[in-house]
Amino acid sequence: MQARFKQAALFSVKLLLSIAVLVYIARGLDLQQLRTHLVSINPLLFILALALIFVQTFALNGRWELIMRALGVSLDWLAGWRILMISLWFNQVLPSSVGGDAVRMWLLRQRGVQWPEAVKGVAADRFTALIGLIVLMVAGLPVLMSRVSNQAAILAIGGLTLAGVAGTVVLLTLDRLPKRLIALPAIASFVRFGTLVRFLLLRSEHRGLLFGSALFIHLVTAAACYALARGVGAQLSVVDAAILIPPVVLLTAVPISISGWGVREGAMVACLGLAGVPSEEALSVSLLLGAVSVIVGLAGGVIWLASPERGSYSADKAAQAAEEPPDYGLAKAREVSSHP
Repeated sequence: MQARFKQAALFSVKLLLSIAVLVYIARGLDLQQLRTHLVSINPLLFILALALIFVQTFALNGRWELIMRALGVSLDWLAGWRILMISLWFNQVLPSSVGGDAVRMWLLRQRGVQWPEAVKGVAADRFTALIGLIVLMVAGLPVLMSRVSNQAAILAIGGLTLAGVAGTVVLLTLDRLPKRLIALPAIASFVRFGTLVRFLLLRSEHRGLLFGSALFIHLVTAAACYALARGVGAQLSVVDAAILIPPVVLLTAVPISISGWGVREGAMVACLGLAGVPSEEALSVSLLLGAVSVIVGLAGGVIWLASPERGSYSADKAAQAAEEPPDYGLAKAREVSSHP
């Protein structure tokens, strides 16, 4: 009962934050103009953005399949894509405190995958995506500095990029710390996870494809935003989309709102504003991107309705899966990191 109350309270806080940010952004905008942008979107460009995000799910699944294979788990491509689509349904549509990642873990367990491998596979997939974002932000920072005169914005995005780089480096090198430190329970799990991710990106057989897919997936999101921006008449260049959308995606990934709603809109207005895009057009792009994500999530919902696992689904067990740390011994982590 206490756990459910905690989940309900957390969901309520996230929902209130999403609503508060959206209301705050809308206060200073011309809502009639915003409505005009939304209803006058070029339908062909909207369909293009929808197609890009849908095709992106194939690349997402391919990356996840490579990670699971590196963990010794054989995941059929179609089965993995079905699980991924179902997770998008839970992420985008349902008013639940149980996110799509927890559902992915639970569905993997229904296929006989052990909890540790399920948790590690989903967590490593998320962190690989984060690294791809940080690499794109590092690459785009010099271009941003040459195109934007707002020093405060450059410092903010540069600071966010630097924090991401520092956090990644620290996580991937934790096992270099003295043994007495990495043996502490509070650090040991991070050490094991960092060792796993380092192996995936530096030593695994498909590291090039894995890293390339991490970059490609975010560039697809930038391309979809570019299509939506052009669809509402915003003067956004391809270069500006490539360097300004990754920070938006990174901030949206922070789990403080419902499916990123509110946070995404605030970040989109701020970032696209650096390229001279009016706030109404930038907000339209963000809302339309959210709509595209919901439509893709609905496709996952149809798959979920036909799923044989639906009858045995348990939100409590799915939530437990998300909270349970992977039991991955340090000796095993060292074995993986030294894998040829």
